[in-house]
Amino acid sequence: MALVADIDQLSTVISHATAPAFMLGAVAAFLSILISRLERIVDKNRALKSADAAGVDPSGVIAASFSRRMALLSRAIYFAVLSALATAALLIGAFVAALSGVGHARFIALMFAVSLALLMASLVELTREIRIYMANMHLE
Repeated sequence: MALVADIDQLSTVISHATAPAFMLGAVAAFLSILISRLERIVDKNRALKSADAAGVDPSGVIAASFSRRMALLSRAIYFAVLSALATAALLIGAFVAALSGVGHARFIALMFAVSLALLMASLVELTREIRIYMANMHLE
């Protein structure tokens, strides 16, 4: 008894899995960028707090900006990780469907749409963080 009913079906699943696999790699690279941005803001915030005793930011505008940016980037990271998980679930589901001989087109389409929506939410949060950075750039 063969594990896969039809080698053509497996071949089709592998070809359909190419785009989600590339997306998974892109999301991983995007996560690296988001984490790097967050680390830079955390470092700047620490430096600001150590220099705060000297009265560098008496109004606290920069500190509030850093706090808001860290929250937005944290949410962006969260959505990007969820996107990666949904993409991985899509890939697993596609191969499980192929192994069991079940049609998988609707499942792939739905999961891919969910993955893209989560990636879009992450990009929106990054955009919001960049807007705050641009608005307060002259203060840093």
